[in-house]
Amino acid sequence: MEFDLLAVLADVFAKHGPAAPAVAQTYAPGDFSIHFFLQLGLIMLACRVVGWAGRKFLGQPQVVGEMIAGVILGPSLLGLFFPQLQAAVFPKEMRSVLYSGAQLGVGLYMFLVGTTLRLDHFATKARSAIGVSISGIAAPFFIAWLITPFLLGMPGLFADGISTANATLFMGACIALTAFPMLARIINEQGLANTSLGTLTLTAGAFDDAASWCVLALVLAAFGAGPGVAVLAIGGGVLWAAFVLLFGRRLLAPLGRWVERDGHMSHTVLGLTLVAFCTSAFVMDAVGIHAIFGGFILGAVMPRGLFATELKKKLEPITVVLLLPMFFTYSGLNTRLDMIDSASLMLVAAGVLVASVLAKFGACYLAARLAGEDNRTALGIGALMNSRGLMELIIINIGLQKGIIGPALFSMLVLMAVVTTMMATPLFEIFYGRQARAAGELEALAGRPGSQPRVAA
Repeated sequence: MEFDLLAVLADVFAKHGPAAPAVAQTYAPGDFSIHFFLQLGLIMLACRVVGWAGRKFLGQPQVVGEMIAGVILGPSLLGLFFPQLQAAVFPKEMRSVLYSGAQLGVGLYMFLVGTTLRLDHFATKARSAIGVSISGIAAPFFIAWLITPFLLGMPGLFADGISTANATLFMGACIALTAFPMLARIINEQGLANTSLGTLTLTAGAFDDAASWCVLALVLAAFGAGPGVAVLAIGGGVLWAAFVLLFGRRLLAPLGRWVERDGHMSHTVLGLTLVAFCTSAFVMDAVGIHAIFGGFILGAVMPRGLFATELKKKLEPITVVLLLPMFFTYSGLNTRLDMIDSASLMLVAAGVLVASVLAKFGACYLAARLAGEDNRTALGIGALMNSRGLMELIIINIGLQKGIIGPALFSMLVLMAVVTTMMATPLFEIFYGRQARAAGELEALAGRPGSQPRVAA
């Protein structure tokens, strides 16, 4: 069969998913910009204020405050008490604009995180990382196999007629998720970016998230999208990752040499770097995995030294302060915590939360211990890997949009994502952070309640 490049491109750029509901009015370009600047201002203000309050009064990192700020700006709080104001500031017509900004922000952030990945640490901790990753996938799917038949017995949680296999796969993917961008932000704020524990946890979290997205592709294929969705996601993702890891460092090395020669990063080098980032993010998004994995993989093979320092200096402030908060707010706009409105649903939500914590925290802790890590380190790994954050909201929003789950189960999984993320930092501090910091193993200010985080200043 002759390869038709134009046909492939037409399929990639075709509509993916149902069209947005028709509206009575059409927004002019000026209408979009008016809303966009107002939204950005409110988003940054809310993230700064809630992040500060979370650090000062709850000992939570800035990133958790930003996640909560996103929920506050959505229908769960602002829309509940001031629905007209919330609808006026965040109209449905603006969701696509916010979504694009959100993907740019989280993609760039994970690209920068990739440039800090210590491959030498991974080589020394490969056995632990592989064990933690596999356990962090296997145990959640086993727990999902146990609890899904019970959830299917309650009306409204899953779509009518969904098979037990598909429901189990979806629940397993949700429980197995580790909030990769959230985890990276916590690791940076806790002073773990250049430690073997940070590298081990990031690597295991990346693999678990990628596996969850591949499973989601299989479920979507079973829901009528066709087997090509799963084949493209898994095959395309593996091929691109292999290409970047095998050839990326060699192809990108001249950029590092130019920066070393000039003593700074020119606009030309920065432009070429961002072209490479956009290309990698596009490929991973187009095949059906997620743009963040394209950014992270490319960052891992970027030149180090002065190049990485200059890149961070130029991109990090605007990414962290302006772009990344859009990611949290977009997810918050789709979150409805008021859907859990009965005692029985509250019990089910509590059961899902407990099962998720046991599956992720417990399995990753045991795997780290079996791989030879000491008890303190294994507990710290388990606490970090149990954080799910807003990657969970992305995958369950897809499940809700595609009709796999109902609003009630969606809200239960939102609650699980928020609680497990808020657990991560306090548990990490109790099990690992305080002792490691006292011994001088971590940065002195990182993670202290009320201190200013290194990344999110």
